Amino acid sequence: MQAFIHQDFLLNNDTARELFHNVAAKLPLIDYHNHLNPEHLAQNKRFSNIGELWVSGDPYKHRAMRINGIAEDGITGQVSDKEKYLNWVRTVPKTLGNPLFHWTCMELSRIFGVDEILSEKNAEDIWNHCNAQLQNDNFGATDILRKWNAEIVCTSDDLNDDLRPHRTATGLKPGLQVLPSLRGDSVIAFDNSNFQSWLEILGSLTGKHIFTLDDYKEAIIMRLHEFSSAGCRLADHSLDAGFVYSSISDSQAAAMFSLFLGEGNLSEKEFVEIKSYVLTFLGKEYAKRNWVLQLHLGAQRYTSSRLRKLAGPAGGYAGIGKTCDIDSLCRYIDSMEKDGLLPRTILYTLNPSDNAAFATLTGSYAEDGHAGKIQFGPAWWYNDHYEGIRQQLISLSSYGLMSHFVGMTTDSRSLLSFSRHEYFRRIVCNLIGEWVENGFFPDDMELLSSLVADISYYNSKKMMG
Repeated sequence: MQAFIHQDFLLNNDTARELFHNVAAKLPLIDYHNHLNPEHLAQNKRFSNIGELWVSGDPYKHRAMRINGIAEDGITGQVSDKEKYLNWVRTVPKTLGNPLFHWTCMELSRIFGVDEILSEKNAEDIWNHCNAQLQNDNFGATDILRKWNAEIVCTSDDLNDDLRPHRTATGLKPGLQVLPSLRGDSVIAFDNSNFQSWLEILGSLTGKHIFTLDDYKEAIIMRLHEFSSAGCRLADHSLDAGFVYSSISDSQAAAMFSLFLGEGNLSEKEFVEIKSYVLTFLGKEYAKRNWVLQLHLGAQRYTSSRLRKLAGPAGGYAGIGKTCDIDSLCRYIDSMEKDGLLPRTILYTLNPSDNAAFATLTGSYAEDGHAGKIQFGPAWWYNDHYEGIRQQLISLSSYGLMSHFVGMTTDSRSLLSFSRHEYFRRIVCNLIGEWVENGFFPDDMELLSSLVADISYYNSKKMMG
């Protein structure tokens, strides 16, 4: 009986098979946005068992386990790694139709050589088999990244984070760069109860006494310099559902910042205004450094207060929010372009209703000599399934230029999630193959191979400089 994840998995035509095996499969991976722990990479962390590596820290699995009726204590609680693993095993057969089923099979096959479908019947044998492999010298965290043929990996790091682990991790494995990328949410989180303590840490790191908006901007610039020195080339902001942009002057922002530091509170309208001001300042600073700005829009992160308390702010219980306020997004982008300081930008949407709108924006802020200045980012989070990836590609090719697309990224906390690059590449090749068979694309293997290679690797490589 043929293994489920066989060499032609998801490749349903001759063109797809030729493009994947001869082009896409041979290229390294560039993962320009993920949430891997840089300390784990610097230590080449060894995992005691497959449960610790694969289940304990993966909100995608946690969400599916909750839907399957697993008690929270058996997902994120104090039970053993093995019990969490077994709870995932009980859930796997129920994930048919969800990309987790495909990813699970691919991860076990590619990293551990397991071609059986995980079930309660073989759970103990697979547990023992994987754990035995994890004891080998070549199964640390960075070793696993190299098994995926990862070349560049960009973690998500707060402005105040220590960047030394990235340099250490980069020195561990030939051919692998581990770079920071700035997760800038804290910088504009004026309405977060922890902002004042975060600001004190920033002042301590930079040796700045932050009393004014100018002090704050100077401290930010000092840290951006540190990020650039550590190899950072991207920044990321999660704007979520309900993002609103409102422009104010320098003097208004300065007065508002002083009021905030003095009284610790602003109106809802003022919070929107000061956040918008600092977000614009940040975008212009990114442009000066030739960084890429990533904007993640459309997540409804506040759903269950109970699960937020139990599982933390990224516990896998968020939902899809309302469609983007395109007017606000355009005014934000325009505010930077008017000053000649619009960074290269990737737009991600969690709401697929925004696909066409985001794809059209790739042609709305074009710049002389800069191909692909604005990107409609890869199918993100709840959209990175078979149909979601296809629909993103169809929208982008219909309204923009798919040839400049920077391809897939994992946006994950799991070292095994790099299966999504292969998953994505197979879907891309199959879709292009379908278009060839249907007469939409010419049967020109040189032209098609260049397209697949650029989407899979070379466009993201160019983006990273």
